[in-house]
Amino acid sequence: KNTLFNNLIRLIVFCLFLDKSWMHTPEALAKHFIAYNVKFLGHTEVDQPKGTEVVKDAVRKLKFQRHIKKSEGQKIPKVELQISIYGVKILDPKSKEVQYNCQLHRISFCADDKTDKRIFTFICKDSESNKHLCYVFDSEKCAEEITLTIGQAFDLAYKKFLESGGKDVETRKQIGGLQKRIQDLEAENSELKKQLQVLEEQLMIAQVPPGNSMSSKTPTDIFDMVPFSPMTPLVPLPASNGSAPPPPATPSEIRRDLFGAEPFDPFTCGAADFPPDIQSKLDEMQEGFKMGLTVEGTVFSLDPLEGRC
Repeated sequence: KNTLFNNLIRLIVFCLFLDKSWMHTPEALAKHFIAYNVKFLGHTEVDQPKGTEVVKDAVRKLKFQRHIKKSEGQKIPKVELQISIYGVKILDPKSKEVQYNCQLHRISFCADDKTDKRIFTFICKDSESNKHLCYVFDSEKCAEEITLTIGQAFDLAYKKFLESGGKDVETRKQIGGLQKRIQDLEAENSELKKQLQVLEEQLMIAQVPPGNSMSSKTPTDIFDMVPFSPMTPLVPLPASNGSAPPPPATPSEIRRDLFGAEPFDPFTCGAADFPPDIQSKLDEMQEGFKMGLTVEGTVFSLDPLEGRC
């Protein structure tokens, strides 16, 4: 009878998950967050992003470690869970300092214990090591409510990503490309200013007569500039700081202009390279949401004595 009753409860929870008959309003999770005060048993690495047996092993492992610490006089730390469409935050209840911030697209599995209504857990992919970590908590008989709240937040976040975030993917890529193009143009502009300053110094040197003799002065036009002759190539003059003149142009630099920059052609320039950080984050979010979140109600321990931490 107990097995039949538990299966019936799991079926009801699964139907609620499918029908999206959530217990919170979308505004509560989109504009605010739902807070729960729980005990944190810890987290441990697992080898799979989903699976009932995976979380069962993790719960047994952390419960065993917690029993050892309890025998040594250590208490289970209390934390505050803040659940919203932006993730699940684990905070210190007094200082409100964030200990862990689990983004929803990284959470792949969430389950609660149907035997005592207290133990619940979720698997989240670590943002730095890319390892799958299983977080285990002990609540005051509201484990099922917390898992459903995480499921609702994931559902809303996924819809928001499809409606707005999915459309913003290409826009963000274009913004990233434009930002990189602006950086390249600023660097090119700075280099052109330096080359222009060198040319101005060279022109000033060319206008200064050698010694006091006026006969060797180069003839200039009405603007006191050296006439430009297309028939005679420009000869590089030594820089004012005594450095050697720039080397002659190589065949690969023939297309460069007077300032050493390649002329801009909007019809031949290729697409800008997207910054790798933006591209990787967008790909990661798409991959995480496509994997989906599995919400289950299961039995973590068949021994009633192991149910208490």
